[in-house]
Amino acid sequence: MSDINPGPTDSGKPAPRQTDRWLEPGPTNALVIYILYLASLVIGVTAIVGIVLAYINRGKSGGFVESHYTFLIRTFWIGLLYALISVVLMMVAIGVVLMFAVAVWFIARCILGLQALQRGEPVKDPESWFLGL
Repeated sequence: MSDINPGPTDSGKPAPRQTDRWLEPGPTNALVIYILYLASLVIGVTAIVGIVLAYINRGKSGGFVESHYTFLIRTFWIGLLYALISVVLMMVAIGVVLMFAVAVWFIARCILGLQALQRGEPVKDPESWFLGL
């Protein structure tokens, strides 16, 4: 008989559920954060979930994924800064155009980060204010 949630392992701790894998530091978690960021363009609160996950897992995964966590954290804060500047400038009408530019910048950063993640590569310049190429 197959057990859905296996009992304790040899160490006495319960075995982790397969569904919790996306919470663990690593490429799958970074992928989830990129998706949460892109979803935030429609459902704003998902970016907050993404930034929390990025902060929790930064420094724990090692390897090329660390550059993605840095890139994701900076994408959130720089995007928020650019969006706030755009909102302030909406009083003089240029803010609408800038908000569109911020959205394009945000999407481009997420897509370029996703592509690098899928190739198993680090972000070349995770501290960049532009696209991190």
